[in-house]
Amino acid sequence: MKVVIIGGVAGGATAAARLRRLNETAEIVVFERSGYVSYANCGLPYYIGGVIEEPEALTLQTPESFFARFRVDMRVRHEVTAIHPDKKAVSVKALETGEEFEEHYDKLILSPGASPTQPRLPGVGIEKVFTLRTVEDTFRIKDYISAHHPKSAVLAGGGFISLELAENLRELEIEVTIVQRPKQLMNPFDPDMAAFIHGEIRRHGIRLALGHTVEGFAERDGGVDVQLKGADPLHADMVVLAIGVTPDTVLAKEAGLELGLKGSIVVNDRMETSVPDIYAVGDAVQVKHSVTGQAAVISLAGPANKQGRIAADNICGGDSRYLGSQGSSVIKVFDLTAASTGVNETNAKKAGLDVDTVILSPMSHAGYYPGGKLMTMKVVFEKGTYRLLGAQIVGYDGVDKRIDVLATAIHAGLTAIQLKDLDLAYAPPYSSAKDPVNMAGFMVENLASGVVKQFHIEDVNALPHDGSVTRLDVRTPQEYVGGHIKGFQNIPMDELRERLDEIENGKPVYVICQSGLRSYIACRVLAGYGYEAYNFAGGFRFYDAVTNDRRLMEQSTACGMDQ
Repeated sequence: MKVVIIGGVAGGATAAARLRRLNETAEIVVFERSGYVSYANCGLPYYIGGVIEEPEALTLQTPESFFARFRVDMRVRHEVTAIHPDKKAVSVKALETGEEFEEHYDKLILSPGASPTQPRLPGVGIEKVFTLRTVEDTFRIKDYISAHHPKSAVLAGGGFISLELAENLRELEIEVTIVQRPKQLMNPFDPDMAAFIHGEIRRHGIRLALGHTVEGFAERDGGVDVQLKGADPLHADMVVLAIGVTPDTVLAKEAGLELGLKGSIVVNDRMETSVPDIYAVGDAVQVKHSVTGQAAVISLAGPANKQGRIAADNICGGDSRYLGSQGSSVIKVFDLTAASTGVNETNAKKAGLDVDTVILSPMSHAGYYPGGKLMTMKVVFEKGTYRLLGAQIVGYDGVDKRIDVLATAIHAGLTAIQLKDLDLAYAPPYSSAKDPVNMAGFMVENLASGVVKQFHIEDVNALPHDGSVTRLDVRTPQEYVGGHIKGFQNIPMDELRERLDEIENGKPVYVICQSGLRSYIACRVLAGYGYEAYNFAGGFRFYDAVTNDRRLMEQSTACGMDQ
């Protein structure tokens, strides 16, 4: 059996290694257009910033080491120019010599990945406008920085690569501005949770120009003008396009394979395409989102590697199935860690789901043990069924641990209420006796049983001002003076029972505190005395972060960037 693989990174390299482990006699040939195989895409920005010092560390394998261990014929700098399903062959061009030839296969695996999205804009080809996808791209940017010592950079786009690159450029003392059309960074997060990411980005001196459309690039004064629709241009010494990625499926289209969302390759759960004996894996394929059941394109290394293994299993006579993608991800943003899994509230509603959320601000470990830090958690669930749909966490220590627990719970089909029953490890340096994941379950159970009712940030401005409701802030006077929502009267939680005569019964009471805990207790006290009370989800800390971000965003839209 002869297997040809197009693409030697992530899914392609995994498929090749798995094929050899399952079949010692198969002939395996991999064609990779770049000069490197099995390299760590996610590590590229950290080499530019000097965190990863040796370029060799970026490549997990070389063609030579891959052959020595697996006897796989890895041919770098070879571009497949056409696929011929009728004669089960591919046309190949050796980029270093110009030689062209055909290679026949019994089975073919497509793992071309995704290319940086390059809109057809004036000036895209300017020398100082870069993209970042391959090791060669990384060396090009690194060499430019070393040779020219740029003082400023504009990054077009606000996803994973852009944020990681922004951090590393700032570590090199380069002034950084991020510009993009959407009004928030990191689409896996809801706008309210993205506010914490924006805050960390701004705290480290990065300017945000969100809600702006890039219309082109022009060289000026030794640098580049980034031209914006309806706003003054941004000027920088260099520009990196990180607008997103597009499935690299030109070959598949020309070969007549069925394409789907964003031009991605349609595959079944065995990673088989619409053409017999051709499989596809990785960033170029359309998958099923395991939460919504809808078609999705999810460009992450974890799914790509799983899919490569599955394709290899099936080629070797197995029956492995890909169950879909949840989109679990985590990113370091300076001192902050941000992670998500499943679907966020925004996308769940777009998918037609009737959802609710709980928002909490637990400590990373026991409060009495030194060094604990706050995290902000948002858990999304379906009303009525309480099916767990997704979660987002932004914080410091312990974020990745909790998101992985929640990702596992979603995969296992647990309800949001069942989070309370999880038996999770506890010791003061690592967690609390009531882990944050358990706490989320307790909160959802309280909502389900009617123990508490809640209101959200979007409800605050909709509260009537005709005296028909009471707004109550149960923080200390010092906290209240430090910042509060207009119209909320202050009665500290520990004085509430003695001051109930200041709250008119028969009116709904909307209660807020710093994190949501004291206001929950206040709601229970009020309920015990016959009041109808609603607890604010997330507390004033959450409200303050989100509203401040919105205010800065409005300024950004008005004048071109954060001030």
